[in-house]
Amino acid sequence: MTSPVPTPSTAADSDDPLAVAADAENAAIFTYGVITAFVAAARRRMVGDYAAEHRARRDEIDRAITAAGGTPPLAAAGYTLPVQVTDPETAAQAALAAEVDCTTAYRALLERADDEPGRRIGVDGLSDCAVRAAGWRAILQETPVTVAFPGSPVSG
Repeated sequence: MTSPVPTPSTAADSDDPLAVAADAENAAIFTYGVITAFVAAARRRMVGDYAAEHRARRDEIDRAITAAGGTPPLAAAGYTLPVQVTDPETAAQAALAAEVDCTTAYRALLERADDEPGRRIGVDGLSDCAVRAAGWRAILQETPVTVAFPGSPVSG
């Protein structure tokens, strides 16, 4: 699990599932920034594309929070990655963990969303992260590559 470096308050402490999803996206953006230095040259474009997709999704969530009269959470100054990234394999493991964390946040958003825009963000985010997670599992040669219920505690 990617977690923010300790701060007085984080979105993870929030009861707002949109804020939690925004924080998961911020952590994923941070993770992709770190792993860029460790992935094989052939994967750098993919990593850049994935980081851009997470930024776009985070920005969409921030707009939804603002439209609802809230204030989007700021990204933490840093995040603690679940593995020490030192090579392409640990970079892929960190990326997979970030995607799984995002699926968990989006599943929680789906469970609690009470309007169409919230459900749309949840479905789109969950789907996109599940596809990227499957790609990282394939790179890591993990099986199964896909999971039955992305974002649920039993899906891993």
